[in-house]
Amino acid sequence: MINPTLEELTAGGKYNRYMLVIATSKCARIVTDEYVEQRENAEKAIQSKDNDKSLASFIKKEYRDEKAVRTAINRLSNGEYHIVPGSVDFSGAKAED
Repeated sequence: MINPTLEELTAGGKYNRYMLVIATSKCARIVTDEYVEQRENAEKAIQSKDNDKSLASFIKKEYRDEKAVRTAINRLSNGEYHIVPGSVDFSGAKAED
């Protein structure tokens, strides 16, 4: 079973699937950018040779072990990120029945 469910993510029908996909992709982009920043900082720390740690030890487990989309879905589900109605441009999109 997928956790959280689609029903939970759409807030009981408050948001449609299209809005959920757009919000998830935007959150995943943020997560990816955070990972890239952490990796760059880790690479700089390793190049300075002030420590014996591995690259992976400098990057948070959330970024290192989970895919960006999974992390984004978890953040939306936990309320760390919110879907703002009206922030998605529906021009050219088909209306749902």
